Amino acid sequence: MKFKEYPDRDMLALDVANEIAGDLETHLLHHDTASFAVAGGTTPAPIFDDLCAADVAWDRVHVMATDERWVPFESERSNARMIRDRLLTDRAAAARFLPFHVPARDPEEVLAEIESQILPELPLSVLLLGMGEDMHTASLFPGVEGLLQALSADAPVLSVLRPQSQPEPRVSLSAHVLDGALAKHLVIYGEAKKKALDQALSLPPDQAPIQAVLTEITVHWAP
Repeated sequence: MKFKEYPDRDMLALDVANEIAGDLETHLLHHDTASFAVAGGTTPAPIFDDLCAADVAWDRVHVMATDERWVPFESERSNARMIRDRLLTDRAAAARFLPFHVPARDPEEVLAEIESQILPELPLSVLLLGMGEDMHTASLFPGVEGLLQALSADAPVLSVLRPQSQPEPRVSLSAHVLDGALAKHLVIYGEAKKKALDQALSLPPDQAPIQAVLTEITVHWAP
């Protein structure tokens, strides 16, 4: 694990955007396409504001969320909506987006259909993760039903999880898919998350799911 500290969040956003653009460009030198899995929520949005203008061959980049709340695209809770609004604009509008949510269906019904779109993209070229103060990442929450399966080496590509703390089911890339990305970045803000990450280093993944993806990852932190 590599740890990078920044004086403020604006500098972090700019540096991470530059690093990810470089990762994508490097991958595209040797491959026809690059797969890019990104966190939802509020953490990555400022990074996307910088990254979307990067001079990358975006028409060869395939973007997906690391996880998705099972809500319509129009919902303010939709990760797909945030990614399209903040990342898939400017030059990055040329990228291809791979959605997880299928309207009017239960997640278990369409999991195989979604997985068939993701399998050709593996291993992920670039991964951008966030982490909660409870040490969850993507939708891998401590104690959630289905977590042990999602953490296992032979887990399906996608896992359906229903955290009791959340109002809707979630679909998440499983831990081995996240950990297998060729370039990995974790962004955290504030002292509480820094302390949580330090604590996670001494806990097993079922108590601190972020632990499952910390191999050869760059952690970017700002107060």
